[in-house]
Amino acid sequence: MATKTWFITGTSTGFGRSLATFLAKQANVNLVASARHTEQLGYLDEFDHGQILKQTLDVTNQKQIKAAVSATMNMFGRIDVLVNNAGLGYFGTFEESNREQVKYMFDVNVWGLVDMTRSVLPIMRDQKFGAIVNFSSIGGLFSFPTLSFYHGTKYAVEGMTESLSKEVADLNIKTMLIEPSGFRTDWAGRSSNKVVPQIDDYKQFADFIEGNVEGAHHEAGDPDKAAEIIFDQVTNNFDKLPLRLPLGKYSSETVIEKYRQTLADFRQLHDLSASADVPEKQ
Repeated sequence: MATKTWFITGTSTGFGRSLATFLAKQANVNLVASARHTEQLGYLDEFDHGQILKQTLDVTNQKQIKAAVSATMNMFGRIDVLVNNAGLGYFGTFEESNREQVKYMFDVNVWGLVDMTRSVLPIMRDQKFGAIVNFSSIGGLFSFPTLSFYHGTKYAVEGMTESLSKEVADLNIKTMLIEPSGFRTDWAGRSSNKVVPQIDDYKQFADFIEGNVEGAHHEAGDPDKAAEIIFDQVTNNFDKLPLRLPLGKYSSETVIEKYRQTLADFRQLHDLSASADVPEKQ
């Protein structure tokens, strides 16, 4: 099997760390592990026999993106799999959320992913091979209160990735959206900002926000198992790589129920919807 080069953003904690650790143990894998602070990547040292490249990377910094991609090409000569994992969460009601904090989350979750992908796409097009794995969320398919702007970032990633998948379909480049439910990562803790409601009309949502913090690292999802699944899909199921991969029982069951109900609603509205068209000529 030919050696493949994986480039992962956000490998200091969470899914990124689990996936980087798993990949570092694999034969025929070169690993580019990036993070804003590479001193947090010492966990990889015991596995490094010359196949690991650590890169300082803030995905909101385009100069760092270009430098990291260039360093990867200089060392390994190709990028086969890009995993856009770096991301932030944000809890707050729509009305009370801090605009600047929300804007920064969009810079990380959306524009950072865009800039990373656009930097790597020319390489994959030249290779006529590549896989782009974008971390979305159950929150890219189903919405909860107090997460409206986080959902906005993930719905954006969903739409862009689906469109991109059609643009690169003839180039032997695949895309896959990862849609986890609750996993034992730092997402609900250190990796998300939180604004507890102060307006009386929204006070009922305070427990939801605080409960997510307190429940961190006790969720059902195992990020190490997720890493194995992602690797297996990209490595052994490349030709039939799913566009969307819900991870976790809650994610899968929630999405199935949402689409069942949505389909029923659309069918009920079909005749009304069709009536908005100019009548067809007989």
